[in-house]
Amino acid sequence: MSQPGSPANRATSDPLTANPLDNQTEDGLRDLIAKVPAVTVGFWVVKVLATTLGETGGDSLSMSMRLGYLVSTMIFAVVFVAAVILQVRATRFHQWVYWFTIVATTTLGTTIADYVDRSLGLGYPGGTTILVICLACSFALWYKATGTIAVTSIQTPRTEAFYWLTILFSQTLGTALGDWTADTIGLEYTGGALLFTALLAILAAAYRWTRLSRTLLFWAAFVLTRPLGAVVGDFLDKPIAKGGLNLDRYAASAALLIAIVAILFARRQHPATRPH
Repeated sequence: MSQPGSPANRATSDPLTANPLDNQTEDGLRDLIAKVPAVTVGFWVVKVLATTLGETGGDSLSMSMRLGYLVSTMIFAVVFVAAVILQVRATRFHQWVYWFTIVATTTLGTTIADYVDRSLGLGYPGGTTILVICLACSFALWYKATGTIAVTSIQTPRTEAFYWLTILFSQTLGTALGDWTADTIGLEYTGGALLFTALLAILAAAYRWTRLSRTLLFWAAFVLTRPLGAVVGDFLDKPIAKGGLNLDRYAASAALLIAIVAILFARRQHPATRPH
């Protein structure tokens, strides 16, 4: 029997992580969460690589190909919708489909953020504020509809829609935060990377040594990995005069994609077997 302070009791007593189907058998619970990967160190490594690829890949279309933010957003939106359809139609966890959808959200998030901040002239403060509101509304609607924002039961199309919409907003917000930190606050790319790495380390410590909601910590880390990827991506392809390495965007994107594929081949990810 679990003790009052045990992780099992903390998870079930947390209203944010509570699953309406907690009374299911263990096998039933595994079926419910089988379409998301287990959150491991490997998960976060691939997530950061995917967010960095989103930055260089998004800039490849909008800047290197000179398609502009709006046209690039339209192209990536089509890819995103197609990826979500594949993910929703899947009957179980497929790591390639899942991470393809994640990359689709990062590239689309990059061009949306750039379009809102730059093309619409809202600037980083205005764009970030709008995106924070969008993310908060997505969480609120998800919680109202299902009673939880924990990633524990995403097998219905409605719940998966909330899941991927929330991820898209988090990726877009992260892009805006990363650009704002590097371009406006004056930390530049290396300073921004150190800042977001430090914040992620604090979240990791909170996960290890506190009883804070695992769901809140998960989503906070999920959001913060995006600006980390954004500043790292900018560091790779921006001119040396602006603090970057001036690498070719296509080459950088290809290298990041190869790294992701290599990791997924080397350490195949498995579906989650517990809520997070």
